[in-house]
Amino acid sequence: MLMCRDLAVVASDYIDGELSPGQRLSVKVHLMMCRHCRALVNNLRNSATVLQKHSSQQVNEDYFRRVKLNIAQALQDSRDKNS
Repeated sequence: MLMCRDLAVVASDYIDGELSPGQRLSVKVHLMMCRHCRALVNNLRNSATVLQKHSSQQVNEDYFRRVKLNIAQALQDSRDKNS
């Protein structure tokens, strides 16, 4: 089963439609069960939409990777704290 930290790593690819059918199914199943990850994916979608609509410049891909890693770490830290 897909863990929250795994979802955080592939969330951007999921939103962009870049996952294999099997990976996409795993993400969908996880999202059905995890409200925290649903919120994460919705926030990423909204952020991407805002950036696309209000930015005249390309955003550095390295920046997005760092944001994804920071989100994944924060999510994992939160899960560890609540366990």
